[in-house]
Amino acid sequence: MAKVFDSITEELQRFIASQQIFFVGTPPLSPTGHVNLSPKGLESFRIISPLCIAYLDVTGSGNETSAHLLENGRITFMFSPFQ
Repeated sequence: MAKVFDSITEELQRFIASQQIFFVGTPPLSPTGHVNLSPKGLESFRIISPLCIAYLDVTGSGNETSAHLLENGRITFMFSPFQ
């Protein structure tokens, strides 16, 4: 089950740092549009503060992430422990 957090705690920082990859998901406003879900390498993710992160969005097959963010500002970051 997914969890939603109000800030990035020290415990979450340790969890994120121990992961190899993360996923970025963005939805369009249109119900017939495509949800974009992309794996990213953790070396491109930085925690700036408990309320601010940054990541390098390297485009692959398109630029849907940026288009969705301009359209509605919604984005999800998912970290999943595969080990």
